[in-house]
Amino acid sequence: MENLVVIDLGSNSVRMTISEIDEAGNHKTVTEEKRYVRLSENMGEEQLLQPAAIERTLAALAEFKTVYSKLDNPEITAVATAAVRQASNQKQFLKQVKDQFDLDFDVISGAQEARYDYLGVIHTLPIINGLIVDTGGGSSELILVQNRQMKHVVSIPLGSVTLSQAYLESDKVQADSLFSAMTFVNNVFNDVWWLREAANLPVIGLGGANRTLAKINRRNKNFLNFEDVHGYKLSATEVYSTLTQLLGLDLAGRKKVPGLSKDRADIIIGGLIPVALLMRLLDSQLITFSNAGLRDGILYDRINQVKAAIE
Repeated sequence: MENLVVIDLGSNSVRMTISEIDEAGNHKTVTEEKRYVRLSENMGEEQLLQPAAIERTLAALAEFKTVYSKLDNPEITAVATAAVRQASNQKQFLKQVKDQFDLDFDVISGAQEARYDYLGVIHTLPIINGLIVDTGGGSSELILVQNRQMKHVVSIPLGSVTLSQAYLESDKVQADSLFSAMTFVNNVFNDVWWLREAANLPVIGLGGANRTLAKINRRNKNFLNFEDVHGYKLSATEVYSTLTQLLGLDLAGRKKVPGLSKDRADIIIGGLIPVALLMRLLDSQLITFSNAGLRDGILYDRINQVKAAIE
């Protein structure tokens, strides 16, 4: 029995999943942890990870270590995405993590991140054709799926934290700020030459902001387990209506919205702008949400290796 520990250090949160994998490649998830660390906060033009954000991250990693250190022979895969990928003080930060926890982070490219997203989705949802959209804190990954195959991928430098900090007020979002943010996102999308191939296809939403969109709607419809969004669907009209509702609220009002974490209330509008604009741009009428993404992709990658070894 293998204990696979996957740690995913993003721009807004750090997450850990522990799964048991047996000799035949069967698996069971035994632990899932999440901490909001906002690692990309105030990185600025110099792209510097800030001391407060680093301390929050180290504290979360310390908590994770108390969990996985109790396992027998844990196999640890630790990956870092946009915030660390872009950081000018990346090497110093990674050395600090190594010295403190004996933990080696693999700083993966946007294309690698997109591939893991694809693996997580394709192994858990009956998607044939669609556009996977993973909106993170510091970047977004777009994956065009045709006949269940990954045809095109791109990682673009916009996310819920970076968009919010660059363009939007944390309290009541003003019209001119919203227009500036939307114009920027539209221009980025226009530079993705293959995006028109996704016209009229359903969208598959990943990432904390997109999942929050599903949670808000599930709470509004009184679903008992509102956080279980995997496979849940919303129409484009419901997406636009939810974003409109949030735009009408100040920060205090957003913090009271059922299904919306208080820790995400200041960046949720920035996080939902990309998916809303994509659905409008592509005339996509449906979004399906996935709880499976990067960490699951790493898990299935490992499972495929185990199965290949016994064939």
